[in-house]
Amino acid sequence: MPEIVSETAQIVLLDSGYASEARSLLYHAYRHEPTFAYVFDAQRPGYEQRVRATVRELVKQHFLQDLPGIGLLHQDRLVGVALIAPPQRRLGITESWAWRLRMLLSTGVRCTRRYLEYYQSVLACLPSDAVHVLPLLAIHPEFQGHHFGEQLLTAVHNWCAEDEHSQGVVLDTGNPRYLAFYERQGYEEIGEIAVGPVREHVFFHANPQHLVHIHA
Repeated sequence: MPEIVSETAQIVLLDSGYASEARSLLYHAYRHEPTFAYVFDAQRPGYEQRVRATVRELVKQHFLQDLPGIGLLHQDRLVGVALIAPPQRRLGITESWAWRLRMLLSTGVRCTRRYLEYYQSVLACLPSDAVHVLPLLAIHPEFQGHHFGEQLLTAVHNWCAEDEHSQGVVLDTGNPRYLAFYERQGYEEIGEIAVGPVREHVFFHANPQHLVHIHA
C-alpha cells in the first residue's frame, strides 16, 4: 500500500462567496452517510436530489444568517468545510419558517420531519447552552487520508476557543468509521441517539480554558 503523504492546506473563513463550492463538497461527502441515507430515504427514487436540496438549503440559510464557517483550501480548491453554529444563534436555521417551507417543497414532509427530529435529538444531548455546534463538517472524499481532517478540526477548535464563554465544540456522526478518529482528536462521546436504524454518536471537545476552570 502506498504511503499517505501529509499535506498542509490554507485555512480560510468562509462567506457566501464560497457557497457554491461548499455545497458541492458537502453533497459529495454526505450522500453516502448512513444518517442521510435514512433521513432522506435512500431506497426511494430521487434520493440524491433530496440530499443535494438539503445541503443547498442548509448552506443558503447558514450564510443568510451570517453564521461562521471555516474552510481548507488546497491548491485553490476547497477540500474541507466546517459550518459553525455559535451558542447564541444555534437554533436559527431550523426555526426559520422559510427554510422549513423550502425543505418541505424539495424533500417532502417525511424527510423534513425526520431531519428536524434528528437535529433536535442531537441538541438534547448538549452538555450546556454554552457550546459551539458543527451541523455540517466534511473533507471531500478525494482528499481523505491526507490529515486534512485534523487540520480542519484544529482550526475549528482554535477559532471557537477565542470565545471565552464557550465551553467547547459538539459534533455528531452516524458513521462508525469516524468514531476512533474523533476520539484521537480529543473528543468524548456524550450521547447516542437512534436515527431510524442508525446509531448517531454525539461528541464533545472541551475548550482549553474550560478545562482549566474545571480543574482549578
